[in-house]
Amino acid sequence: QVQLVESGGGLVQAGGSLRLSCAASGRTISIYNMGWFRQAPGKEREFVAGISRSGDRIYYADSVKGRFTISRDNAKNTVYLQMNSLKPEDTAVYFCAADFGSTWYFREHQKYDYWGQGTQVTVSS
Repeated sequence: QVQLVESGGGLVQAGGSLRLSCAASGRTISIYNMGWFRQAPGKEREFVAGISRSGDRIYYADSVKGRFTISRDNAKNTVYLQMNSLKPEDTAVYFCAADFGSTWYFREHQKYDYWGQGTQVTVSS
């Protein structure tokens, strides 16, 4: 199995940027579709972005489209989430997740097989 560790979260003012990293160990991430999700207090975990094994398919939630960019470096076993033009409503714990299935239900967090522990992102107004 694969272990995932997120980093790069923090406190930033509205309009600022952060780059999250998700470092994997135990197995190569090239066999996994990868996703970023977030969860704000009192809310359900929601899809943010997803990238397929080879990187040829990328998906974003409407709320982050045009502001966030997901990427992966399989050689470094790492997935990234570049977040620009951050808004207070982006405040949440951000999780990366790995999906090993033959069919990728990229929006559905229940379908992902492995999760990191999360990193807090706080955007002040």
